[in-house]
Amino acid sequence: MNRDPRKVILEPVVTEKSTRERQEKNQFAFVVARDATKIEIRNAVEKLFNVGVLSVRTMNVEGKMKRLGRFQGRRSSWKKAIVTLREGQKIEFFEHT
Repeated sequence: MNRDPRKVILEPVVTEKSTRERQEKNQFAFVVARDATKIEIRNAVEKLFNVGVLSVRTMNVEGKMKRLGRFQGRRSSWKKAIVTLREGQKIEFFEHT
């Protein structure tokens, strides 16, 4: 299956922890499509950002229960990928934020 890389990688995850991992371990976190495989994620990151990927770790993030007054609902569940890049490489997109 050869999907458009922009449909696999949806958006970056920008948190304190992801920023620390980016600086210390050269790892980048992304929100990815729920049905994306590690191989698709690797190919999408390499094609979009022109870097070499060392490893990809994925996790399914359960949506939180939220309430507004007496109404209660659930946020959508999503999939997160943590991508480790080869030594000396970086994604310029993150350097400007």
